[in-house]
Amino acid sequence: MSQPNLHMRLLSWLALSVLVMQLSACAVQPSAVDPAERHRLAAERIRATYEAVLPEFSTSKRRHYAQRLYRVTGDARYLPANREYMAHLEERLEAEIAELAVPGQVERLSRQSVEGYPRRTEKQRARAEMFTEWAEVAYARGLLFRLVQAHYHGMLDEITDHERALEYLGDLPWAEFLTDPDVLGVYAAQVANQVHFLHQLGVMDLRREVEAAFRRRYPPDTLATLTAEEYRNWLYGLTHFVIAASRYYQQEVDAEAYAWVLESFEAQAGRIMRDATEDIQAEVALSFLLTGRDGHPLVGRVRDALAAAVDPASGMIPSPGGSTDLERGEHRNVLAIMVLGWQGRLYPGPVSP
Repeated sequence: MSQPNLHMRLLSWLALSVLVMQLSACAVQPSAVDPAERHRLAAERIRATYEAVLPEFSTSKRRHYAQRLYRVTGDARYLPANREYMAHLEERLEAEIAELAVPGQVERLSRQSVEGYPRRTEKQRARAEMFTEWAEVAYARGLLFRLVQAHYHGMLDEITDHERALEYLGDLPWAEFLTDPDVLGVYAAQVANQVHFLHQLGVMDLRREVEAAFRRRYPPDTLATLTAEEYRNWLYGLTHFVIAASRYYQQEVDAEAYAWVLESFEAQAGRIMRDATEDIQAEVALSFLLTGRDGHPLVGRVRDALAAAVDPASGMIPSPGGSTDLERGEHRNVLAIMVLGWQGRLYPGPVSP
């Protein structure tokens, strides 16, 4: 282990020890502790746990963690992981866009995307089956994601022939895919992401059509009949209409434009707290925070639940099945840090230096 990483690790463990003592004091006299302080300490406990091991994570996980925490804190400690990702992203996109001109390459990549789609869980198997009908979209969704990431980091114009990639995306049947009821039934959050990515890149604007299709797919009088998995897909989709509109935590979102989303959360508050996973609960809270509604009662309920879910032994929020695997739990826990430690300001980018 390098000297800087060792130093960082020692500092993280020292901070973690202090936080453990602080949280233990909170547990002894919970009524005497201000809720905001309890939430802050819980966020710092999770953060210290993760930052002690973050250098060991995959590039993708480091990017996911550092990108989000930079955007809600502006803290320079998250710049190196973001810049590492930018360098990797530029290299990959340059090579990928050059391949678009190679005859048969897109077809090959599309087949590989379908064949390589994970099938470990029932949800993954349902999505893999869905993509057999949309093989080229199975590939193009990754290209779309990488292009919008380049856009967010202010480096899209530096990518050679990026216009070719945008034109390629513009020729695909996104309207049919993103409004298909079967697609929405298993892929709602990703649909919400992709419709906003397409708009943000200037490829096409399908936001109204997709919102209408989503609301037709999940009318209010059917919500009580949804299975737990269907209900979570609906909730997850709702949260991503707001999160994607914020360019993933880079700008506030107009509450009036997404009143239908926030009102849905309000109407379902009881079931959200009962049946939703901590990931989704956190994204519900973030939807209110991104629309400037920090004081909403549901935000407070989610914060209390997230703080209470922190496992004292592992310093993180375990999975619904009880797993304390830090890398697999990164998504759930970075969202919890964001909600519990929200500072009320967003920082775009970071842009390429």
